[in-house]
Amino acid sequence: MEAPATTQPLVTVRVFKHQYPAEPRGARLARRVGLYKLHTWGIRYLSDASESAALIIGELAANAVTHGRVPGRDFELRLSYLPGDPEAPGLLRIEVSDTRGERRPPCPGEITAPVDGSDSGRGLLIVEALADRWAVLDRSPGKTVRAEVDLLY
Repeated sequence: MEAPATTQPLVTVRVFKHQYPAEPRGARLARRVGLYKLHTWGIRYLSDASESAALIIGELAANAVTHGRVPGRDFELRLSYLPGDPEAPGLLRIEVSDTRGERRPPCPGEITAPVDGSDSGRGLLIVEALADRWAVLDRSPGKTVRAEVDLLY
């Protein structure tokens, strides 16, 4: 029996990965470099996808610096882009990893709003609102927070 001859469209998955110092300027730099990389991949500045990515990268990087910091260790930003077309949505995956595994954020659906007047505690609410899917994954050492955004055309 012969397999049917089907042609699949060529797909180029783009991946960017870089480590940044676990300090506030490292989080800012990760956000700026991440947005620049998305722009070079064809995701225009100020588009809905770019604005969502900016907020997600910023929040996850800030959390890695604030809650996942281990002295002398960096955090990592990884972006993966699978372009889509009018028939199939594209995908943008944002992953931020740190080396502090014992301080895990709540999982999707478990986030509670902070008390009124609190200065913090809204970052993962933003991620949950903007990402189509997100999860907290184990890694050795530490953890990775992954957020995925479907890119509709």
